[in-house]
Amino acid sequence: MLKIFKPQNMKFGVVIFPGSNCDHDMIYVLKKVMNQEVVELWHKNTDLQGCDFIVLPGGFSFGDYLRSGAIARFSPIMEKVIEFANKGGYVMGICNGFQILLEAKLLPGTLTANKNHQFICKNTFIIPHESRSIITHHLVKSEALKIPIAHGEGRYYADHETIKKLQTNHQILFSYCNAEGNITPEANPNGSTSNIAGICNEARNVFGMMPHPERAADPALRNIDGKLIFDSIINCLQ
Repeated sequence: MLKIFKPQNMKFGVVIFPGSNCDHDMIYVLKKVMNQEVVELWHKNTDLQGCDFIVLPGGFSFGDYLRSGAIARFSPIMEKVIEFANKGGYVMGICNGFQILLEAKLLPGTLTANKNHQFICKNTFIIPHESRSIITHHLVKSEALKIPIAHGEGRYYADHETIKKLQTNHQILFSYCNAEGNITPEANPNGSTSNIAGICNEARNVFGMMPHPERAADPALRNIDGKLIFDSIINCLQ
């Protein structure tokens, strides 16, 4: 059963790191498309400003030097984000944000270089696996979503025991699939283990995914499949 903490007045916080380049995409979607209150959180600050939901956006934090997300994980604000998550606060990482959550050990596993060792930017299809998280609760499990990716290190990897645990605990939220919703090797754009595109923690309050739903949420783009994910979050929390 999905347990949901519903804040009285919903406020999203979008963390901005040096090198973030999807921060304003996320802010635009949350504020203009979803009509939510949004606060910009600079990485050097340590005040989450009473936000109920924290988003770590995509981009190339600190130029992806050393390893994607490895330096951003030590930004001052991350101590508060980790504390917030450990107390049950909602945190979502998209692409580079997912990498940062893995570096911070808020999610299990790692993200390595794409199998073809090239940067990939294209539309992909993902399929939700279950309804026991707020980002998938209102999605139809049998329907594939067309969501773009843009990454060079998006190949999700975890050892056999971790993958087995993710499967047993129903923590795999999205898998890469074809347009018909079939999970096949050919539909896997980066070589991720078990076609994994997104996961959550055991407590189901921390979420990470490589595809960019904020890039498929505005009708002007002629694709609003990503909006369905934001709709699910907001419908669960309001």
